Parts: sequence; structure tokens; C-alpha cells
Amino acid sequence: MSSSRTRSIFGHGSLISDLEDAVRRGSQEKRIQTLRRVTDLFLGENERLNEEQIQVFDEVLGHLITRMESKALIELSERLAPINNAPIRVVNTLAWDDEIAIAGPVLSLSDRLTTADLIDIAMAKSQPHLLAISQRSRLSEPLTDTLIERGDRDVICKLAENAGARFSEKAYASLVDQPEADETLLEKLGLRLDIPLHIFRRLLQSVSEAVRTRLLALARPEKRDDITEILASIPKEAIVEEELDRDFTAAQRRVQLMNENGELNQVTLLEFAKARQYATTVTALATLCSAPVDMIKQMLDDGRNETLLVPCKAAGLSWATLRALLQDDLLGRKASEDELKKLKSDYIKLSHSTAKKLLDFWCEHQATQKP
Repeated sequence: MSSSRTRSIFGHGSLISDLEDAVRRGSQEKRIQTLRRVTDLFLGENERLNEEQIQVFDEVLGHLITRMESKALIELSERLAPINNAPIRVVNTLAWDDEIAIAGPVLSLSDRLTTADLIDIAMAKSQPHLLAISQRSRLSEPLTDTLIERGDRDVICKLAENAGARFSEKAYASLVDQPEADETLLEKLGLRLDIPLHIFRRLLQSVSEAVRTRLLALARPEKRDDITEILASIPKEAIVEEELDRDFTAAQRRVQLMNENGELNQVTLLEFAKARQYATTVTALATLCSAPVDMIKQMLDDGRNETLLVPCKAAGLSWATLRALLQDDLLGRKASEDELKKLKSDYIKLSHSTAKKLLDFWCEHQATQKP
């Protein structure tokens, strides 16, 4: 940085001497004071500066921040973030900082960061960094796609709420059609004005009646007609079926969490059944015996009680538990006393290892039958 360029902006006063002293051998406190003075000078003159003069500030601030403590960098980031001609290299340095308190302000606000810059940062940095980016007033489709691909639930929900975020049709489809999409997110997506109608129709088919009612109440007037028309075109049978599927999706999340925490066993399975929580009961049994939920559902739909012996034995259920499930009609079927006697005899004879082998064979057979 030439002395003449520096003096043309900073003048001949004490600031130049302070700057040179701070950069070369100043204490942390001295550097912070100088940083604030240079920042104050820039903010006071920024509207009258050309790009060459801004570059001088970029070089000066760049030298100062190399050994600056976090508190000073956070302050600098907050002050530069809303300035549309802030020094580019300094803004980029702040944006790439691992500490979100430093990077966050410029990631959320600075116009000096290009879409390419933000995509690179989103691909490399943490979820808090992605969350900060998702709050920007304008987000392009490629950037939104990247945030959805890498972001967690908080990031995606923030994007769904952001009217300035542009979603590609691919992004909408991936969020609406994912098997474990939660209704809170779907409700946020349903309120967006730019969601394509054919995807919006699939969204309405996927959510519960309560969410449909809220969408109709919260939607802007120009969208209510679309919602009413789509709901009227969905057959009642389809709605009921979709709601059952949603119940199983919620049950799978619940059971998975219990299983990970070591809370899933035949006692909790029986509690689900006694509470008439059909989807959770089926999902719990499938998890305990390591079988697909769809296969256990098919066994229950089959109507034959003897087919349940295999998954229950593979799951390690006692006869008392299986008897309670069948005797009290907790799985949608009921066995007579005579049938229970025969089932008990067969269940005692069936070994756990044989049940596991049979179940594995059925699982493999079912997999080969799927298109």
C-alpha cells in the first residue's frame, strides 16, 4: 500500500502514524482503537468513495484484522454488513470465519457476497452459517438448492418462511415428496405463493385435515381459491389413505427415537397396542423383529393369526404378550380360546433362530417382488 494513496484518504494527521504503529508493533488495545477509527472514517465517507479508494480501506482493514480478537471482529462485521460498498476482501474474510458471531452478520446482510461466494461457503461451513445465509433478503435458485441439499431442518424451515428465497421446481418436489417430511415444514411451503400448483396438490394430499384447514385460513385471498378447488378434487378415500400414511410416518420417527434411546421393548409394544395406537404398534413390532413395516402391515391384513407367530418370535415376545395382542383384539383381529391353544403350542415349538431365518427369507422374497 503506497504512502501517497493512504495519505490521499487519511490525510496527514495522527491516524496514519497510529495505523502504521498499530500494524507493526501495537498492542491488542491499540489495534482495536485504530480499527474503530478507520471503520468510522470509512462509514463517514463511504458514499463518496470510488472503488479505488475503497480498495485502500480494504488493504488497511485487512492488515488490522489479521491479529484481532473476536469481539472486535464481531463489531466490524455488524458495522460493515449493511454497507453496500463495503471492502470486498474484508467482507469475505469475515464471512469465512469459523465463528458464527463473526461470519453471521455479513452472511445475512452483505451485498458484497456473490451467489458463488455464498454457495462456496454453504458447501464448506457449519449449519449456523447456512442458517445465517438462509435469512438473506434475496436468494437465487442455485443457492437455495445448495442450502436445501446441505441444510438441516432449521435451515430448510427458515428458507420456507423467506419470501425472498427462490425455489426451483426440483427443490419443491424434493421437500414435498420426501417420505419423512414433517407437517410444520409442509405448512410453511403451502403458504408460499410461488409453489407450482401440481406440487401444491401433492402437498395437500400429504398433510392432515388440520393442516389443510390452517392453510385455508392463513392463505392470502388470491390463493384460497386454488386450495378450495384442489381439496374439492381430491377423493375422500385418497385423503383418508394419505392421512393413514402420515400416521405411519410419525410413528416411525417416534419408534426410531425410542429404539435409539433403548426404550423399545415388548412392554412398550403392548402399551402402544392397549392405547389403540395401531401405526405405532405395527412399527414397533417391525423394528423389534428387524422387518419392513410394509411387510408387517401385510401380515396383519392377511387375516391369518398363525403368520404373526414368526415376527413375534423373532422379536423376542413372550407368549403372554402375543396372547394379549390376539385375545384383546389389539391388532385388529381376535383369536378364540381354541385357536389360542393351538397357537401357543406352535409358538413354543418355534425357535427364535428358525423364526429369524424364516423372516429373513420373507424379507428377501418381498424385496425381489418389488418393481
